[in-house]
Amino acid sequence: MKPPLLLIGQGSHDDAYAAEFGRFVHRLRCRLDQRAADVSGGYLEWATPRLSDSVASLVARGHHRLVALPLSLSRLSDEFGAAMELEQKRHPTLMYDYGRPLGPDPRVLALLAERLNEAAAEITKPSRPLELVGARPRLRAVDAPVEDSLHVEPGETAVVLVGEGSTDAAANAEIHRVSRLFWEMHAYDFMTVETAFVSVTPPGVPGGLERCRRLGAKRVIVVPYLLFAGGMLERVWAQALAYGAGHPDLDIRCAEVIGDCEILADVVIDRYEEALQLVP
Repeated sequence: MKPPLLLIGQGSHDDAYAAEFGRFVHRLRCRLDQRAADVSGGYLEWATPRLSDSVASLVARGHHRLVALPLSLSRLSDEFGAAMELEQKRHPTLMYDYGRPLGPDPRVLALLAERLNEAAAEITKPSRPLELVGARPRLRAVDAPVEDSLHVEPGETAVVLVGEGSTDAAANAEIHRVSRLFWEMHAYDFMTVETAFVSVTPPGVPGGLERCRRLGAKRVIVVPYLLFAGGMLERVWAQALAYGAGHPDLDIRCAEVIGDCEILADVVIDRYEEALQLVP
């Protein structure tokens, strides 16, 4: 039997994130069950199951070697390595290999392009005000009796790609690299793809939107560079909403996250198989 795959999530207080993470773990479990490989998932903090509980369960079932794959689009942070080192101290017989982060895999960029196109489809409709709706705050176009907006070409539409933000300068630079790759591969018809961050480092979402406005954009589509819905996504949309309230002349659209899907599962399985090939 192949070593199990351990998916590591950062964790979130948001139930929507935990639910989507859980669905994705289940998707991988169903996919890899055909290859006789166990799949488990655990969080570093906040949510359950905790990483320590997932590792203990795998060891109890007789697994002493595993592939640990952080569900992350950016560089591995030190906390992932520290967490696994702690688990190895708790279970001296445990050995593990790391899978590479998911981004910027071409398939991940293609999924971002799908989310961009879904949001861009709203461009053909009359411009309508944005508001927060639903049990979880979300931005969406709201039906309202307003006048039709003028036709706007893709070249007058800008994109703001939003990463999480980090104290690690290299991780932030990677998001800028993703923005450039995304523009050249999937969004070259648009005016530009600007980079922004949810927190920690500038520019924030309002800063990215303001730059697009100053460049002359009439519409801006905010694309979260995030895997799953949750608190981070809510903050992206809330920041865009707050900026839009002060700039009613700028049409702001907000895309969805990448989300639980088969293509994302393909990328994870490839990372898993790649890690197995590196095992001596």
